[in-house]
Amino acid sequence: MTKTIDLSRHTSIGIGPIAQVKIIENVGDCGDEFIIGRGNNLLISPTPPRLAMLGDCYDYIEIKNNILVVGAATSSGKLLTFCKKHDIAGFELLAKLPGNIGGLVKMNAGLKEWEIFENLICLTTNRGTFHKKQISHAYRSTSIDGVILEVCFEIKNGFDQEMMDFFIKLRDNQPGEKSAGSCFKNPPNAFAGKLIEEAGLKGFQKGQMAFSAKHANFLVNLGGGTFEDAIWLIEHAKNTIKEKFGVDLELEIKLI
Repeated sequence: MTKTIDLSRHTSIGIGPIAQVKIIENVGDCGDEFIIGRGNNLLISPTPPRLAMLGDCYDYIEIKNNILVVGAATSSGKLLTFCKKHDIAGFELLAKLPGNIGGLVKMNAGLKEWEIFENLICLTTNRGTFHKKQISHAYRSTSIDGVILEVCFEIKNGFDQEMMDFFIKLRDNQPGEKSAGSCFKNPPNAFAGKLIEEAGLKGFQKGQMAFSAKHANFLVNLGGGTFEDAIWLIEHAKNTIKEKFGVDLELEIKLI
């Protein structure tokens, strides 16, 4: 089954063509397509490879044997609401991490020293089930190969409303324009946004794309922005930061 999707409306940055996207309804549907999820950290070219997304059958939350079992198509907001209702701790940060759980786990999403892998027990992909110790993971990266279908987390009691409010406050500097979230990963012992700002690129614009004047590490679409202008800004920032500071910036958003 395929679905026609306008990716400029589906992605959070507001860029992408109209494309045919395969809907995965069972493990047998999984192929070598790129999984787009809710499109929150993606920059998609006018000529992308084959794309797919999980169907609604992978959108669920259950508690089994005191383990939190979550379908990979479940949104972060839905899981946050569930955890708050059932007094489950460790997921307060999801208030400011939009996307599906599969995508968040795939990139080991987090904020500051917190990351989603902290509570992970195991996950199931189209290639089998893997326990946390079998998966190499680091800052905003994992070795997960295949399509994530289900994730199991340990349950700790005590949802912390104050912690959630603290995380929300930390991210209050996010711009309001369309974006794909943080553009670059923070390099060791530095902050990508600070480097971009010190290089004079905060608010720097090409066409209708710009590094936000509110938070320099957010590449924002000011309205009608294009993939080409976004790529130009990304390369310009990488080259400028390398020249000025000798630092190689690594993308956090995913280019397709």
